[in-house]
Amino acid sequence: MALKNKVQLITYPDSMGGNLKTLNEMLLKHFADIFTGGVHILPPFPSSGDRGFAPLTYLEIEPSFGTWEDIRAIGDNFDVLVDLMVNHISKQSPYFQDFLTKGRASEHADLFLTLDKVWEDGEPVQEDIDKMFLRRALPYSTFNIGGKEEKVWTTFGKTDPSEQIDLDIHSPKTQRLLRSFFENFKKQNVKIVRLDAVGYVIKKLGTSCFFVEPEIYEFLDGIKELADSLDIELLPEVHAHYSTQFKLAEHGFWIYDFILPYRILEALVTKDASELRAYLKVRPHKQFTMLDCHDGIPVKPDLDDLIDSESARRLVDVCVERGANLSLILSDEHKAEDGFDVHQIRCTYYSALGEDDDAYLAARAIQLFTPGIPQVYYTGLLAGANDTDRVKLTGEGREINRHNYTIEEIDRALEKKVVQRLLKLIRFRNTYAAFDGEFRVLESPGSGIQLVWSKDDTRCLLKVNLNTSESVIEYVDADGRLVDYRI
Repeated sequence: MALKNKVQLITYPDSMGGNLKTLNEMLLKHFADIFTGGVHILPPFPSSGDRGFAPLTYLEIEPSFGTWEDIRAIGDNFDVLVDLMVNHISKQSPYFQDFLTKGRASEHADLFLTLDKVWEDGEPVQEDIDKMFLRRALPYSTFNIGGKEEKVWTTFGKTDPSEQIDLDIHSPKTQRLLRSFFENFKKQNVKIVRLDAVGYVIKKLGTSCFFVEPEIYEFLDGIKELADSLDIELLPEVHAHYSTQFKLAEHGFWIYDFILPYRILEALVTKDASELRAYLKVRPHKQFTMLDCHDGIPVKPDLDDLIDSESARRLVDVCVERGANLSLILSDEHKAEDGFDVHQIRCTYYSALGEDDDAYLAARAIQLFTPGIPQVYYTGLLAGANDTDRVKLTGEGREINRHNYTIEEIDRALEKKVVQRLLKLIRFRNTYAAFDGEFRVLESPGSGIQLVWSKDDTRCLLKVNLNTSESVIEYVDADGRLVDYRI
């Protein structure tokens, strides 16, 4: 399928009214002309943790969210994007539970990466582990499996043993399971699948076990062949050195622009767009753009070799002063030489900009003028502030940007001037013809940025003054007149 060059929404299934049915009602009532690019529904499947990212299966919808009928109904009017955590599945999944009970006699045993598939005698070697890009203290968990203690690879998870069990992607059983998930997505009106945590699927001793080349491309090509046969678009999700993203783009895949959120924030906080302008001139165009998401604003490793620790610390400190909390790198080998270890800045983008309406709208304008498919996270859509109460309640730092809105809260947010201005801006991005044309970054002083799109007789120029956060769009209207639109 061809992706629409329009704005998409990112939301949890229960974050805009409590369930999928209400989400659809909200979309049709308030946002039918806003999210014409589609809706990314963060994992709506039964899950045992990580706010949906430890799924038990992809063949069912979590009953408290709704049913596949609700997904299909949303898909009747909006292209639906869902996640597939190709690297892992829940400890509570029927597949792993059967393995726990029956051991190697389980029909699902070969789905999982027991350590004898990695190390000859099944015993981990610290020298190999030291080279790995770790997301937890150790890359494995110990379980009693069929009455015998066994170690199984677990890349993610805050508990011990982990809730998220890695899949052996080389196993024919895993390949058949993934095929069944994709075939079900097709049946349920899903148009786009995000391959979450795909960078971790290859485990190879002597490497970081992260985005291992060329094996990662062999895996991705196989998944793409499957997706293409079902007319489903793929979006690999990889937090890595920017060169990795660029390689994926060269390989023909859509990628996430994880550099843009930092560069825009940096420009608005420092009042200097020089780094942002330089980046916009060289970045691949086949990207999904975002400012905020369910995790945080990426820093390391996404911007390694693009930023220095001193300036990054200053920007991080501003965000922390404005209420943010931080996700940190665990592996010493992957920290900066001076110890800088910030993986992500966790906050709402509105709060990161000091809850300044003009600065926030300037940020959104730059995002929407940047080539690619723009995604707007639901708290960003509603100009939400940091939810520190939710962090205290759950003990989870990422909950700062995961507020669940009631219908009444959505209605109140829609009355805010900043939200009304944002909706108007999104409508312009969705409907103005020049965004399907040619993009250029114009020269401007350090405190300004000018981005222009042109196609045939249409042309629109965004001018942002970083000193005042004022944003203006000059565009040619249907009658050929030059119009100033102050955002």
